[in-house]
Amino acid sequence: MITPQMEQVLKLFAEGRKYYNLREFAKAKEYFSQALQIMPQDGPSKEFLHRCDFYLQNPPPEDWDGVFVMKTK
Repeated sequence: MITPQMEQVLKLFAEGRKYYNLREFAKAKEYFSQALQIMPQDGPSKEFLHRCDFYLQNPPPEDWDGVFVMKTK
């Protein structure tokens, strides 16, 4: 069963992914952060928040297709 809290997190995550795919990483971070305020243990929001931080410091190439490629372990 999806709780109202989880439903809100899913909506925020979806909005964050939309901006992430548009390469608007600062805006995407806002949504992932809001999701984590509601559900701090949400793994996907944590991961995408970290990816946004990474891409804000290291912008992806122009032909980026949205895939995160891990370069180190």
